[in-house]
Amino acid sequence: MAEYVVARDIYSEDKFNEEYERIDRPHKTILNHVKEYFSCSRKRVCSALLSLFPIVGWVKIYSVKEWLLSDIVSGVSTGLVAVLQALAYALLASLPPRYGLFATFFPLIIYFFLGTSRHVSVGPFPVLSLMVGAVVNRLVPDNGPPMNITAFEGLTREQQRVLVASSVTFLSGIMQLAMGVFQVGFVVMYLSEPLVSGFTTAAALHILVSQLKFVLGLPVPGLNGPLSIFKTLEIIFQKLGSTNACDVVISAIIMGVVYVVKELNERYKAKLPVAIPIEVIMTVIACGVSYACDLKTTYGIGVVGAMPKGFEAPEAPDPQLFQETAVEAFPLAIVGFAVAYSVAKYYAVKHDYTIDGNQELNAFGVCNIIGALFKCFAGSTVLSRSAIQESTGGKTQVAGLVSAIIVLVFTLAIGFLLEPLPKSVLGSVVIVNLKGMLMQFRDVPYLWRRDKPDCVVWVGTCAASIVLGLDLGLAVGVAIELIGVVLRTQFPRCSVLANIKGTDIYKDKKDYLDTFEPEGMKIFRIPAPLFFANIDFFRKKLEEALGFKPLRVLRKRNKALKVIKKMLKKGELTCTPKGYLNMCPEPYTEVDGEDSVEELDLPTDLKDLPIQVDWRGELPVNVNVPPVDLHSLVLDFAAVSFLDVSALKGLKTALKELIRIEVEVYIVACDPYILEKLHSCSFFDDEVTPSIFFLTLHDAMLNILERHPESVEYKTNLNKIVTSATAHHPNSSVRSRDRNGMEPETRF
Repeated sequence: MAEYVVARDIYSEDKFNEEYERIDRPHKTILNHVKEYFSCSRKRVCSALLSLFPIVGWVKIYSVKEWLLSDIVSGVSTGLVAVLQALAYALLASLPPRYGLFATFFPLIIYFFLGTSRHVSVGPFPVLSLMVGAVVNRLVPDNGPPMNITAFEGLTREQQRVLVASSVTFLSGIMQLAMGVFQVGFVVMYLSEPLVSGFTTAAALHILVSQLKFVLGLPVPGLNGPLSIFKTLEIIFQKLGSTNACDVVISAIIMGVVYVVKELNERYKAKLPVAIPIEVIMTVIACGVSYACDLKTTYGIGVVGAMPKGFEAPEAPDPQLFQETAVEAFPLAIVGFAVAYSVAKYYAVKHDYTIDGNQELNAFGVCNIIGALFKCFAGSTVLSRSAIQESTGGKTQVAGLVSAIIVLVFTLAIGFLLEPLPKSVLGSVVIVNLKGMLMQFRDVPYLWRRDKPDCVVWVGTCAASIVLGLDLGLAVGVAIELIGVVLRTQFPRCSVLANIKGTDIYKDKKDYLDTFEPEGMKIFRIPAPLFFANIDFFRKKLEEALGFKPLRVLRKRNKALKVIKKMLKKGELTCTPKGYLNMCPEPYTEVDGEDSVEELDLPTDLKDLPIQVDWRGELPVNVNVPPVDLHSLVLDFAAVSFLDVSALKGLKTALKELIRIEVEVYIVACDPYILEKLHSCSFFDDEVTPSIFFLTLHDAMLNILERHPESVEYKTNLNKIVTSATAHHPNSSVRSRDRNGMEPETRF
């Protein structure tokens, strides 16, 4: 077993810096960073071009023999599923199914050139489609006139809806591109995993409810806003008697078969060379049955309908709609990027390559901007298709290019084959694929056991998104998360540490039995940064740990000193070898308000006294001074990452109050940059000096014990600790020694 041995001097920060020369590193100013960012060189230009077009990086290493066939097989499999999902997700966006094909084709092509992930499949994502659908239904409702917007004049209801969807998509793309250009991809870090999980679970419930009208064959208008999910359910229950039996039978068969086969795919995925594309198979069968039996005419079911060949002419979105959709566009941009980045990061780690978050923002921003010009709606990374693309052997975005070709074939040539497809089939496929998101409810018990604040974020986000809608729900979720972060930093779990006997280790004394706390000493730890919001909490917890209020003690001592000096002047006190003796028969009575607070807060003035006052003994005057049995306080700053100006002032005030009542204060393990800030902010003066800072907690404790040996004078059975900065191995004779060749012993 390795032996840990330390033999070195006790180091304060000052002594350590005197003995070991520190490198004076100039810190870059904001102007330096700006100049460096806008500087130009050949290397930077090449690097910028490579980052803007990541395809250049992986094309150079592309192995045609090893990868091409796998990419083609993967692309065909993914493309067939993409066609089906495109039609289904267009319904979620309250648009005709053919627009789903447009929204799938263009992002696949653009991401091929601009994306940094080699395995994700991009296109319409159900949550985003539903969010777009909410905007569409708000501005162009199913029942009633559309909003009074000039751009809607002369357009059919379908054209108005397409214009709204493309406009909100264009605006979200602008936001994503702006964030990418200004290198602010870090904003996605504010969307924690519990928040995203709760949000997507609520979105899955919204999607489920929105698809019930297709599964049941009911004419239900699209609703949005707070309580829309409950209003939709109310309408469905009211119209339940008008359910189309044919749609219900088709939906039951599709959902049953697809669910069973997908479960078999999951169970036997190790043995199956390729997962069975059950959605595609059932779609082909449903199309054939619907066409042969003319289900639309015979039973009145809803079908996909006309699928015109080719793409529509590009059209610029209307700026007037930007004002109406800006509130919804920002959540679209953030959620789309958050989902895309998290999935891309997962596959990058799995296959050992890197992705660039800011370039991903650029890629999806361009996808949405260009796609919106061709009447697409917002997209992101599609989880199910990405899993298919990776599991079927996809190596690069060549698979995505092949998928785009499959979508293109359906758009230009054989899309008419999907015209008899019942909408209930699309709704059923969407509902079955919600299983993964709906099963996230199982996270709640786990989070409750492991991390209750995260559980509150999950439940709060999910509940708010269900009740208020996805856009407001996301805002509420972020607010809950930020409040949780603030509360964790504003009210950290402070603790009093004690020494683990026989070691140089210090732990919370509430957690361990065999601990040692020297008399007259306290070690206080705060595991959070100190800033304006928690400095008062820090001082309150410190006073609780000390058992007294330093300012109250200081004021009482100053009041007692004032009385002592007054009585000495009058001859009512006399000095004896044992201290002061009160000669006055009547005790002094305190009068409130006779001393100013400013005077009582000053340092105790002992210079005019013949002998010192023993504050731990009985005072010769009738002033109640709280006893202080503490001579040293150590503040462990190992977890304090920063101090703001408010905290700096509050900390200095607290230190001065303690120093003025003769308590020595030491701060240990302070970050060097905090020390620099303290120096630059004129923190130190005659009372608070840099000498109070020590390198480690153990250094400060050893220094205190040297100054106050009485703290351990009557303690017995103390283990000896030999301390050194050298790892001593059993097979090695190397051992650190002091300058005299002797090993210092510390009894502690």
